[in-house]
Amino acid sequence: MRTKLSALLLLAASLGVTLSANAGEYLVKYKNEKAVNNIVFMQNESNGLEVRSMHKPGKLLKVSINEFQKVRVLASILKDPNVEYVVPNFKIKAFNAPVDVTALKEQYALTKINAQAAWAKAGNKGSRKVLLAVIDTGADYTHGALAPNMVAGYDFHDNDANPMDEVGSQNPGHGTHCSGIIGATGLVDGGVQGISPEVSIMPIRFLGADGSGDLDNGIKAIDYAIEHKVQVISASWGAAVPAAEAQPLVEAVKRADAAGIIFVAAAANDGKNNDTVDMYPTNANTANMIAVAASNSGDTKPYWSNYGKAMVSLASPGDAIMSTLPGNKYGNLSGTSMATPLVAGLVAFLKAQDATLSGAEIRSLLQTTGAKVNIETACNCRIDALASVTALLDKKAWIVPAAATLAVDATQQFAMKNASGVVRFESSDSNIATITPEGLLTAKAAGTVTVKGTDAAGNAVSSLDINVGKAQSSDPGQPGQPGQPDPGQCPLDPGMCQIMCQIMPDLPWCK
Repeated sequence: MRTKLSALLLLAASLGVTLSANAGEYLVKYKNEKAVNNIVFMQNESNGLEVRSMHKPGKLLKVSINEFQKVRVLASILKDPNVEYVVPNFKIKAFNAPVDVTALKEQYALTKINAQAAWAKAGNKGSRKVLLAVIDTGADYTHGALAPNMVAGYDFHDNDANPMDEVGSQNPGHGTHCSGIIGATGLVDGGVQGISPEVSIMPIRFLGADGSGDLDNGIKAIDYAIEHKVQVISASWGAAVPAAEAQPLVEAVKRADAAGIIFVAAAANDGKNNDTVDMYPTNANTANMIAVAASNSGDTKPYWSNYGKAMVSLASPGDAIMSTLPGNKYGNLSGTSMATPLVAGLVAFLKAQDATLSGAEIRSLLQTTGAKVNIETACNCRIDALASVTALLDKKAWIVPAAATLAVDATQQFAMKNASGVVRFESSDSNIATITPEGLLTAKAAGTVTVKGTDAAGNAVSSLDINVGKAQSSDPGQPGQPGQPDPGQCPLDPGMCQIMCQIMPDLPWCK
């Protein structure tokens, strides 16, 4: 062992890997209790490993490993056939963006998306029966414009039952601002109004006063929302990490999907194409995911907003948005962080009209009724509250999914919402994709098609673009299949993976 460790240190030096005495945190996905017992036994055998916590819904152990011993310990853990994977407990941050003070327009967003007319059409401003979780920096639940719509939540950052938003140098009140965009009552003089002024908001805190948190607590926050049967999650945060590292986060989003929860996530503020970069949770690509880019008062994309035809669902006003801040204050913030709760609040408003709507159905409704804008998303559209609630209440038909990007040979089941009787489906180009009369599409070759559905009454509606292969983009790139990482891919730093292969060459990714 001494010879092997000496060789290991020489190899680490040659790869530029620094082994220090600091501990790093990792999440271990276990298959069964035997793995848990094995890891606990390792903890007793070595001072380099400490089990910090267990999260049963995700089958995750959070462990701390001494940096000097982590190669040996990680290799031993990963060799255990009862362990599914190990990923770093990476940092997650809120998506803030700079404000252009010359473009501030208080509450222009509600006018832009026709909120007043939408409320008039529905005859209501939402319902407190709809429970929406804002997973963020917490919220000032005592704020005069928010208090009537707030319900008890939890703080996973400090591990207590008080999710109060704590302002810091990197957090101006991010979660409070997001909450106001969703559900500020509009009943306070000089205050603001959210897109769903009647709603129940559950603040779940896992981001601190510095605007950041970690993977473990983010996953716990999602599972808390699932346990408490929320209908919508608003997530204005994320991390640029590879799909393999994001796997436990994607699995949490899938658990929300299985529970019928719609997950609305920010595309991020790097000005990049999410079709070509890894960004999670927004790139989870699950049926319940609505990924949101930002638009401004002129219906164009702010330079900082991410975009992408394959991975971003739609756009929403997110530039210079006026909303609530801690201490009964108000102010403008910008970011896909602000665009996201506007969509989440609109989803809650639509759920108040029809509680049976699924994530895929609402995403398709918003895409097919959105105002066309020159912002690259799956629909090239910006949300329109009036158009969406009108289509819903008038029982107009739409195709689900309305837009998609599929790999060659992939299949996708299509449906027609509000159809009358049996529906027959057709593909606009059978060379690119075929579809059975019952709606099962098979992707054949690169290109773009539309899907048409015709019901028994003769009502016909068509989808938006269904892309096969690489979606045509101003910044071309492979759309990828996030959430389905290669099980043979090492989830850790490449240098670390090489070191472990020297010790245990039979690890899955060692060739």
